[in-house]
Amino acid sequence: MEKVSVIIPNYNGMSYLKTCLNSIKNQTFLEYSVILVDNGSSDGSVNLVRNEYSWVKLIDLPKNYGFCHAVNEGIRISKTPYVIFLNNDTEVFPDFVEQLLKGIEERPTAFSCSSMMIQDQERSKVDDAGNFYNAFGWGFARGKGKDISKYDKPSRIFAACAGAAIYRREYLNQMGLLDEEYFAYLEDLDLGYQAWIIGYENWYLPKAKVYHVGSGTSGSRYNELKIRYSARNSVYLIHKNMPLFQRILNLPFLLIGFFIKILFFTVKGYGKEYISGIKNGFFISYKKENYEKKVRFRWGNLGHYCRIQIALWINLFRRF
Repeated sequence: MEKVSVIIPNYNGMSYLKTCLNSIKNQTFLEYSVILVDNGSSDGSVNLVRNEYSWVKLIDLPKNYGFCHAVNEGIRISKTPYVIFLNNDTEVFPDFVEQLLKGIEERPTAFSCSSMMIQDQERSKVDDAGNFYNAFGWGFARGKGKDISKYDKPSRIFAACAGAAIYRREYLNQMGLLDEEYFAYLEDLDLGYQAWIIGYENWYLPKAKVYHVGSGTSGSRYNELKIRYSARNSVYLIHKNMPLFQRILNLPFLLIGFFIKILFFTVKGYGKEYISGIKNGFFISYKKENYEKKVRFRWGNLGHYCRIQIALWINLFRRF
């Protein structure tokens, strides 16, 4: 009986798919399946999978609905108690599935477990060792660009990077899967934040390893699409998950954080795109259908909010 479904969203990623699918095919753990959800690719990705990877369950969507919708489609057709989200521009180690499954099964209160993502171009360096989030409203990859030897121990993190992580299906269903308003970017922080609010944990597991090219779909680290969506979603993330008292408490930090980002992207030549994204973030936050998604404050979760706030302050120092 299958215990894990590996869900790979794809959009015009044919140049990466052979490496990704070949690496996931021969795992040390055998009770798993692979679901590839194609977001209307025009580069031949679908034909490649149909013709050369018949063991992959293929969902062929008519257009690009975004990362979140694609992953949700994969979750809905899967029947396993655990699901792994995997980017198409990755190459996993032979025991990748085994290590993630072992790690989350050993931690019954874990909502998610993130792998060690290693830079494909410089394989002694970390690409992502779990995600953190701080009071500036910044999400960031732990350990990015540092030597992998410094991140060889399991640890609590704020959120798993959805590029290569395992999730407990029961808790995903409880939270309503991925919020498709995000489209792409910061949806994994949203999941991790909600998990903290209701008392679950997110972990980093260094024995589960994967090489990651990075920006395989968007094309570059900084581009208009990515910057607009990241700015937009950062506002929506705050509105959705922070109750009023926490937003007031963090307001000075958030103002500083957004101001620094505006300056940073202005220097990079993307200031207008970032500001446009912020404006759009306020707009989508107060759409009726999104306002109803807001996580409602409950007194029973007050202790969890206190732990979150401490983490937000501590992570200010971790970022620098």
